[in-house]
Amino acid sequence: MGCNVKKFLGLSLLIFCRLTWAAPCSAGQSKDGSALVHIEQTWASALEKKDATTLGCLLAEEFQDVDPQGNISDRATTLAKAADHRPMHNELSELTPRVYGDFGYIRGLATATDTQGKITARVRFMDVYIYRDGRWQAVAGQESMLPTP
Repeated sequence: MGCNVKKFLGLSLLIFCRLTWAAPCSAGQSKDGSALVHIEQTWASALEKKDATTLGCLLAEEFQDVDPQGNISDRATTLAKAADHRPMHNELSELTPRVYGDFGYIRGLATATDTQGKITARVRFMDVYIYRDGRWQAVAGQESMLPTP
């Protein structure tokens, strides 16, 4: 019995330490359009760095995305894709945020370039956010492919 108590205490300590060392998602974000612009830029940067942890802080548990081909992805699938993202740079432009209390959305254009600087895709997108736990969390997204020049 004493051995089980030691194992339990050791396991509890390990779990507690891991929780306290884990970097929490930032809170206290402003409830305005500039915060949504910043989040979109963070999202693009996280994809370039294959940083699923940062992206995980941006996506709500119930997040769903519709890609340019019409496929629906949930949060887990979106995070898995981020970890396997091909090397490219996403330049965001035409960012237009709108905030209505605890709800907001942003539309924009993402221009993807490969490592040689060649444009590989142009995607018009819209992401929908809810303000929860002191931060904006994406609950839905949709992308539409545009012709490349």
